Amino acid sequence: MTWIAPHIERRELPTVAPEREMLQGWLDWHRDTLLAKCAGLTPDQLVEASTPPSSLTLLGLVRHLTDVERTWFRVRFAGEQIGDHYFTEEDVDADFHDIDPAAAEANVAAFRAEIEACDATVADRGLDETFLARQGRTLSLRWIYVHMIEEYARHNGHADLLRERIDGVTED
Repeated sequence: MTWIAPHIERRELPTVAPEREMLQGWLDWHRDTLLAKCAGLTPDQLVEASTPPSSLTLLGLVRHLTDVERTWFRVRFAGEQIGDHYFTEEDVDADFHDIDPAAAEANVAAFRAEIEACDATVADRGLDETFLARQGRTLSLRWIYVHMIEEYARHNGHADLLRERIDGVTED
């Protein structure tokens, strides 16, 4: 039997909440949205590119956001000395290239595990805590949350179009 991307119930968005809960709620909702766009699809459908010459796929987006989560929360903010899942020095877009449908289940599992690890890494950290980023910029954990919400919102728009092209599904 072929693996099918599982159905996911998106968490409710908080409408009145303290800042941290609001930011976490929006980030979780966007994470869930990406998985919802993949739900019910086969590995072959998850690696179906949008239109040539683009290599953009739903599974590529999952892989990309796995590394983006790790990079911002764990590597840059927390300073963990860990490698990337998919990015390479030779190909910074490796998350979108040479995707094997047989690895779809493992890629989705890696995404979910990375989200858990990222959330655990920053659970007890303050939004005002800062770190020194590239080009000598000082950024805060709050900045990362806002950036990640923006990153997911942009890529979930891509996921909407990909999903519609694959099977016509347009619901959010």
